[in-house]
Amino acid sequence: MSAVILDGKKTAEEIKRELTGQVAKLSNKPGLGTLLVGSDPGSVSYVAGKHRDCADVGMKSIRIDLPETASKQDVLAAIKELNSSPEVTGYIVQLPLPGKMDSREILQAIDPAKDADGLHPENLGKLVMNVAGHFDSPLPCTPAGIVELLRRYQVSLAGAEVAIIGRGLTVGRPLGLLLSSKQVDATPVLLHSASKHIEEHVRRADIVVAAVGQPGFVRKDWIKPGAAVLDVGITRRANELVGDVDPTVVEVAGYFAPNPGGVGPMTRAMLMTNVVKLATKIS
Repeated sequence: MSAVILDGKKTAEEIKRELTGQVAKLSNKPGLGTLLVGSDPGSVSYVAGKHRDCADVGMKSIRIDLPETASKQDVLAAIKELNSSPEVTGYIVQLPLPGKMDSREILQAIDPAKDADGLHPENLGKLVMNVAGHFDSPLPCTPAGIVELLRRYQVSLAGAEVAIIGRGLTVGRPLGLLLSSKQVDATPVLLHSASKHIEEHVRRADIVVAAVGQPGFVRKDWIKPGAAVLDVGITRRANELVGDVDPTVVEVAGYFAPNPGGVGPMTRAMLMTNVVKLATKIS
Protein backbone atom coordinates (compact mmCIF):
# COMPACT_ATOMS: atom_id res chain seq x y z
CA MET A 1 0.00 0.00 0.00
CA SER A 2 1.09 3.56 -0.66
CA ALA A 3 1.44 6.05 2.18
CA VAL A 4 -1.26 8.56 3.09
CA ILE A 5 -0.02 11.92 1.82
CA LEU A 6 0.16 14.60 4.51
CA ASP A 7 -1.16 17.41 2.34
CA GLY A 8 0.25 20.62 3.76
CA LYS A 9 -1.36 22.83 1.11
CA LYS A 10 -4.85 21.55 1.87
CA THR A 11 -4.32 21.70 5.64
CA ALA A 12 -2.88 25.21 5.46
CA GLU A 13 -5.95 26.36 3.55
CA GLU A 14 -8.16 24.93 6.31
CA ILE A 15 -6.14 26.86 8.91
CA LYS A 16 -6.37 30.06 6.88
CA ARG A 17 -10.17 29.72 6.71
CA GLU A 18 -10.24 29.34 10.50
CA LEU A 19 -7.99 32.37 10.93
CA THR A 20 -10.21 34.44 8.62
CA GLY A 21 -13.10 33.97 11.04
CA GLN A 22 -10.91 34.88 14.03
CA VAL A 23 -9.53 38.00 12.36
CA ALA A 24 -13.03 39.22 11.48
CA LYS A 25 -13.91 39.23 15.20
CA LEU A 26 -10.85 41.21 16.30
CA SER A 27 -11.17 44.93 16.94
CA ASN A 28 -7.40 45.24 16.62
CA LYS A 29 -6.66 43.93 13.12
CA PRO A 30 -3.40 41.93 13.00
CA GLY A 31 -0.55 43.20 10.86
CA LEU A 32 2.38 41.10 9.63
CA GLY A 33 5.64 42.85 8.84
CA THR A 34 8.46 41.38 6.76
CA LEU A 35 12.04 42.51 6.40
CA LEU A 36 13.80 41.15 3.31
CA VAL A 37 17.47 41.91 2.65
CA GLY A 38 18.74 41.13 -0.83
CA SER A 39 17.07 39.36 -3.74
CA ASP A 40 17.53 35.64 -3.17
CA PRO A 41 14.86 34.07 -5.45
CA GLY A 42 13.62 31.64 -2.81
CA SER A 43 13.35 34.35 -0.17
CA VAL A 44 11.61 36.76 -2.55
CA SER A 45 9.05 34.10 -3.46
CA TYR A 46 8.52 33.10 0.16
CA VAL A 47 7.97 36.68 1.36
CA ALA A 48 5.53 37.34 -1.49
CA GLY A 49 3.58 34.25 -0.43
CA LYS A 50 3.33 35.52 3.13
CA HIS A 51 1.80 38.78 1.94
CA ARG A 52 -0.72 36.88 -0.21
CA ASP A 53 -1.65 34.88 2.88
CA CYS A 54 -2.28 38.12 4.77
CA ALA A 55 -4.66 39.32 2.08
CA ASP A 56 -6.46 35.96 2.14
CA VAL A 57 -7.22 36.11 5.88
CA GLY A 58 -7.94 39.84 6.08
CA MET A 59 -4.71 40.87 7.80
CA LYS A 60 -2.65 43.96 7.14
CA SER A 61 0.85 43.47 5.78
CA ILE A 62 3.84 45.80 5.99
CA ARG A 63 6.87 45.10 3.83
CA ILE A 64 10.39 46.50 4.05
CA ASP A 65 12.85 45.44 1.34
CA LEU A 66 16.52 46.38 1.53
CA PRO A 67 19.21 45.85 -1.12
CA GLU A 68 21.92 43.23 -0.70
CA THR A 69 24.36 46.09 -0.09
CA ALA A 70 22.49 47.18 3.07
CA SER A 71 24.69 47.56 6.12
CA LYS A 72 24.03 46.10 9.55
CA GLN A 73 23.02 49.61 10.66
CA ASP A 74 20.45 49.76 7.83
CA VAL A 75 18.95 46.45 8.92
CA LEU A 76 18.86 47.43 12.60
CA ALA A 77 17.19 50.73 11.66
CA ALA A 78 14.49 48.82 9.79
CA ILE A 79 13.99 46.53 12.80
CA LYS A 80 13.63 49.58 15.05
CA GLU A 81 10.94 50.89 12.69
CA LEU A 82 9.05 47.58 12.81
CA ASN A 83 9.40 47.38 16.60
CA SER A 84 7.77 50.78 17.01
CA SER A 85 5.12 50.59 14.27
CA PRO A 86 1.58 50.37 15.72
CA GLU A 87 0.43 48.64 12.51
CA VAL A 88 2.81 45.72 13.02
CA THR A 89 1.50 43.05 15.38
CA GLY A 90 4.31 40.65 14.54
CA TYR A 91 7.07 40.48 11.98
CA ILE A 92 9.86 38.33 10.58
CA VAL A 93 13.34 38.92 9.28
CA GLN A 94 13.68 36.66 6.25
CA LEU A 95 16.64 34.30 6.54
CA PRO A 96 19.27 33.72 5.33
CA LEU A 97 20.77 37.19 5.46
CA PRO A 98 23.31 38.02 2.72
CA GLY A 99 27.04 38.13 3.18
CA LYS A 100 28.59 37.79 6.62
CA MET A 101 25.83 39.54 8.54
CA ASP A 102 25.33 37.90 11.94
CA SER A 103 21.75 36.61 12.00
CA ARG A 104 21.93 36.04 15.77
CA GLU A 105 22.59 39.71 16.45
CA ILE A 106 19.80 40.72 14.08
CA LEU A 107 17.27 38.32 15.63
CA GLN A 108 18.10 39.58 19.12
CA ALA A 109 17.11 43.11 18.06
CA ILE A 110 13.52 42.00 17.41
CA ASP A 111 10.97 42.94 20.07
CA PRO A 112 10.11 39.51 21.59
CA ALA A 113 6.46 40.58 21.77
CA LYS A 114 6.47 40.99 17.96
CA ASP A 115 8.53 37.88 17.14
CA ALA A 116 6.25 36.16 14.61
CA ASP A 117 8.83 33.46 13.85
CA GLY A 118 9.31 32.48 17.50
CA LEU A 119 13.10 32.60 17.10
CA HIS A 120 14.04 35.40 19.50
CA PRO A 121 16.24 34.02 22.33
CA GLU A 122 13.61 35.05 24.89
CA ASN A 123 10.88 33.06 23.16
CA LEU A 124 13.15 30.07 22.56
CA GLY A 125 14.03 30.26 26.26
CA LYS A 126 10.34 30.11 27.17
CA LEU A 127 10.04 27.00 24.98
CA VAL A 128 12.95 25.43 26.89
CA MET A 129 11.41 26.24 30.27
CA ASN A 130 7.82 25.34 29.40
CA VAL A 131 7.73 21.61 30.08
CA ALA A 132 4.12 21.31 31.19
CA GLY A 133 2.25 24.61 30.85
CA HIS A 134 0.33 26.36 28.10
CA PHE A 135 2.43 28.00 25.38
CA ASP A 136 1.73 31.73 25.64
CA SER A 137 4.69 32.83 23.52
CA PRO A 138 5.01 32.38 19.73
CA LEU A 139 6.29 28.96 18.69
CA PRO A 140 8.84 28.46 15.90
CA CYS A 141 6.71 28.11 12.79
CA THR A 142 8.10 24.98 11.12
CA PRO A 143 8.11 22.82 14.29
CA ALA A 144 4.60 24.03 15.14
CA GLY A 145 3.51 23.27 11.57
CA ILE A 146 4.92 19.74 11.75
CA VAL A 147 3.06 18.98 14.98
CA GLU A 148 -0.19 20.52 13.67
CA LEU A 149 0.00 18.58 10.39
CA LEU A 150 0.49 15.28 12.22
CA ARG A 151 -2.35 16.02 14.61
CA ARG A 152 -4.80 16.92 11.86
CA TYR A 153 -4.07 13.60 10.17
CA GLN A 154 -4.50 11.86 13.55
CA VAL A 155 -0.95 10.53 13.65
CA SER A 156 -0.34 9.50 17.26
CA LEU A 157 2.36 11.58 18.95
CA ALA A 158 2.13 10.58 22.63
CA GLY A 159 4.99 8.21 23.33
CA ALA A 160 6.05 8.07 19.67
CA GLU A 161 9.78 7.87 18.95
CA VAL A 162 10.67 10.67 16.56
CA ALA A 163 13.96 10.72 14.65
CA ILE A 164 14.84 14.33 13.80
CA ILE A 165 17.67 14.58 11.30
CA GLY A 166 19.23 18.04 11.48
CA ARG A 167 19.95 20.33 14.43
CA GLY A 168 19.32 23.74 12.88
CA LEU A 169 17.80 26.70 14.70
CA THR A 170 14.58 26.83 12.66
CA VAL A 171 13.65 23.12 12.72
CA GLY A 172 15.71 20.49 14.54
CA ARG A 173 16.51 22.06 17.89
CA PRO A 174 13.15 23.71 18.63
CA LEU A 175 11.21 20.72 17.25
CA GLY A 176 12.88 18.46 19.81
CA LEU A 177 11.84 20.83 22.60
CA LEU A 178 8.25 21.07 21.36
CA LEU A 179 7.87 17.31 20.92
CA SER A 180 9.19 16.56 24.42
CA SER A 181 6.80 19.00 26.13
CA LYS A 182 3.90 17.46 28.06
CA GLN A 183 1.47 18.96 25.55
CA VAL A 184 2.87 16.58 22.92
CA ASP A 185 4.62 13.82 24.93
CA ALA A 186 6.67 12.37 22.08
CA THR A 187 10.20 10.98 22.46
CA PRO A 188 12.51 12.89 20.10
CA VAL A 189 15.99 11.75 19.10
CA LEU A 190 18.06 14.58 17.56
CA LEU A 191 20.49 13.33 14.90
CA HIS A 192 23.16 15.32 13.08
CA SER A 193 26.39 15.10 11.08
CA ALA A 194 28.37 13.66 14.00
CA SER A 195 25.72 11.10 15.00
CA LYS A 196 26.69 7.46 14.66
CA HIS A 197 24.45 4.85 13.02
CA ILE A 198 21.80 7.33 11.89
CA GLU A 199 20.01 4.71 9.82
CA GLU A 200 19.57 2.48 12.90
CA HIS A 201 17.87 5.28 14.81
CA VAL A 202 15.63 6.00 11.83
CA ARG A 203 14.63 2.34 11.45
CA ARG A 204 13.27 2.34 15.02
CA ALA A 205 11.35 5.60 14.65
CA ASP A 206 7.59 5.92 14.47
CA ILE A 207 8.03 9.38 12.94
CA VAL A 208 10.95 10.65 10.86
CA VAL A 209 11.62 14.35 10.20
CA ALA A 210 14.38 15.00 7.65
CA ALA A 211 15.78 18.53 7.80
CA VAL A 212 19.40 18.11 6.82
CA GLY A 213 19.55 19.69 3.33
CA GLN A 214 20.98 16.65 1.53
CA PRO A 215 18.94 15.43 -1.46
CA GLY A 216 17.62 11.88 -1.05
CA PHE A 217 19.45 11.38 2.26
CA VAL A 218 16.69 9.21 3.79
CA ARG A 219 16.22 5.95 1.89
CA LYS A 220 13.29 3.59 1.66
CA ASP A 221 15.09 0.74 3.42
CA TRP A 222 15.60 2.96 6.49
CA ILE A 223 11.88 3.35 7.14
CA LYS A 224 9.86 1.20 9.52
CA PRO A 225 6.68 0.00 7.78
CA GLY A 226 3.81 2.32 8.68
CA ALA A 227 6.01 5.15 10.00
CA ALA A 228 5.22 8.81 9.28
CA VAL A 229 7.93 10.54 7.24
CA LEU A 230 8.15 14.32 6.83
CA ASP A 231 10.52 15.74 4.22
CA VAL A 232 11.53 19.23 5.39
CA GLY A 233 15.02 19.97 4.05
CA ILE A 234 15.20 21.24 0.49
CA THR A 235 17.98 21.81 -2.02
CA ARG A 236 17.84 23.77 -5.26
CA ARG A 237 19.41 21.62 -7.99
CA ALA A 238 19.43 22.95 -11.58
CA ASN A 239 15.84 24.08 -12.16
CA GLU A 240 14.18 21.95 -9.50
CA LEU A 241 13.79 21.73 -5.74
CA VAL A 242 14.80 18.40 -4.22
CA GLY A 243 13.91 17.14 -0.76
CA ASP A 244 15.90 15.13 1.78
CA VAL A 245 13.80 11.98 1.38
CA ASP A 246 13.82 9.48 -1.47
CA PRO A 247 10.22 9.64 -2.79
CA THR A 248 10.05 5.82 -2.93
CA VAL A 249 9.53 5.80 0.87
CA VAL A 250 5.81 6.08 0.05
CA GLU A 251 5.96 2.34 -0.68
CA VAL A 252 6.83 1.62 2.98
CA ALA A 253 5.67 4.56 5.08
CA GLY A 254 2.18 4.91 6.51
CA TYR A 255 2.20 8.70 6.08
CA PHE A 256 4.38 10.95 3.96
CA ALA A 257 4.73 14.74 3.82
CA PRO A 258 6.38 15.48 0.44
CA ASN A 259 8.61 18.40 -0.38
CA PRO A 260 7.34 20.70 -1.73
CA GLY A 261 3.69 20.63 -0.69
CA GLY A 262 3.99 19.17 2.80
CA VAL A 263 5.53 21.11 5.68
CA GLY A 264 6.31 24.31 3.71
CA PRO A 265 2.70 25.59 3.49
CA MET A 266 2.22 24.71 7.16
CA THR A 267 5.14 26.95 8.11
CA ARG A 268 3.39 29.91 6.48
CA ALA A 269 0.07 28.97 8.10
CA MET A 270 1.64 28.88 11.55
CA LEU A 271 3.25 32.27 10.94
CA MET A 272 -0.25 33.66 10.36
CA THR A 273 -1.42 31.83 13.48
CA ASN A 274 1.33 33.43 15.58
CA VAL A 275 0.42 36.92 14.37
CA VAL A 276 -3.27 36.40 15.12
CA LYS A 277 -2.42 35.11 18.61
CA LEU A 278 -0.23 38.15 19.25
CA ALA A 279 -3.08 40.42 18.13
CA THR A 280 -5.52 38.57 20.39
CA LYS A 281 -3.28 39.24 23.41
CA ILE A 282 -3.42 43.01 22.85
CA SER A 283 -7.07 43.31 21.72
